[in-house]
Amino acid sequence: MVLKDSMTTQQRILAKLTGAFAPTLLDVIDESENHRRHGGWREGGETHFRVRIVSSAFKGKSRVDIHRMINTVLANELASGVHALAIEAKSD
Repeated sequence: MVLKDSMTTQQRILAKLTGAFAPTLLDVIDESENHRRHGGWREGGETHFRVRIVSSAFKGKSRVDIHRMINTVLANELASGVHALAIEAKSD
């Protein structure tokens, strides 16, 4: 998957999760403004995200396994600016 440098972090997260899990539901919400002046926050946002995802790829997996799967797909984002990632995930 080729991701353009001009994509926002939110757009990259959407693209990566869509490509990896073919979700039936996917919301990626930038909650950075709710964390203004807290740890990890920076001007311009894109530091704190909530992901709501439903995918058959999670069928039979534990919550910990699902979170690990998502964190693996988003490893670059987590290493380069995303301070917090809240995950709400389930199988369809």
